[in-house]
Amino acid sequence: MKRNKGIVLTLALVLALLAAAGCSSSPPAKDNSPKQPVELKLAHFFPATHPAETQLVQPWAKAIGEATQGRVKITSYPGQTLLQADAVYDGVVNGIADIGLSCFSYTRGRFPVLEAFELPGITYNSSKAASQTAWEGVRQLNPKEIQDTKLLMVFCTGPGDLFTKVPVNNLNDLKGLDIRATGLSAKTLKTLGANPVAMPQSDAYEALSKGVVKGNLSPVEVLKGWKHAEVTSYLTRTPFLYNTLFFVTMNLNKWSSLPPETQKAIEEVNDRFFKEVAAGLWDRQNEEALKWAVEEKGMKVINLPKEEADQWIKLVKPIQDEFVNSMNAKGLNGQEILDTVKKLSEKYNRQ
Repeated sequence: MKRNKGIVLTLALVLALLAAAGCSSSPPAKDNSPKQPVELKLAHFFPATHPAETQLVQPWAKAIGEATQGRVKITSYPGQTLLQADAVYDGVVNGIADIGLSCFSYTRGRFPVLEAFELPGITYNSSKAASQTAWEGVRQLNPKEIQDTKLLMVFCTGPGDLFTKVPVNNLNDLKGLDIRATGLSAKTLKTLGANPVAMPQSDAYEALSKGVVKGNLSPVEVLKGWKHAEVTSYLTRTPFLYNTLFFVTMNLNKWSSLPPETQKAIEEVNDRFFKEVAAGLWDRQNEEALKWAVEEKGMKVINLPKEEADQWIKLVKPIQDEFVNSMNAKGLNGQEILDTVKKLSEKYNRQ
């Protein structure tokens, strides 16, 4: 009897252990707690009060957060607080920033094909026309030089003018004048006889106030956005000399790590903000800035006579030829690139 009783106890113990094991093998309860959002750092050089930050970056970041249902959170670092203006693109490539906004021209020679959109002698009627030209053109050309990041959008200042401390009515007035300029604009001014001085827009106010430079070749918006009407007195209209191409781009690895539905949501927001905000951002700023500069700061506007303007355009035409030759030397079809830009600019100027 004792032996049978021991067997029964042993069997009972085994059954209890098996039951316990069966309970422990049940699937774990699902974790319904919200996942942490992907946090992205965005670097740019505009001041925190500039429309590029207040009207584009902040609303765009908010819209992406909403479109991804909080899965993506973008924090902006304006005013070069994370990266200097000329280091933004490489900073995105290297992962210092996840997203960057800056000018291609700040790293001269780094983006040779994209210089086509800043060539002098091509007139843009507005920043919207220039931006539409550039964004469609970049997607058509798809140059190798931008394949190391995920390009989210490009947009432009459109036509720029000369604003100076002394009046510039003709080429003689421009000769030897120290003018702040970057990228192709520097080459353009040198061709016209001026002395270009390279520096980011963020350094120009101090340079103008101290007389280090006597003028700037830029979109009119900087007269108010960067307060340059406080340190210059004259504006010479030169819509055939200038266009600056901005980029908003993302680290390629970070982009690739996002789920397809998140990527799709971001691209839909990009498309909407390009059309509704970025493409014409400088048109709105230019109009407001010119009114402020003339009415509040007493700036004088100079319009070149047609004969004088034609002479300037004739002098800068060889820069287009040099561009074509340099592209050909790289094994690219320079004339096709230039013709693409001209055709698109004509298309969007008409619109």
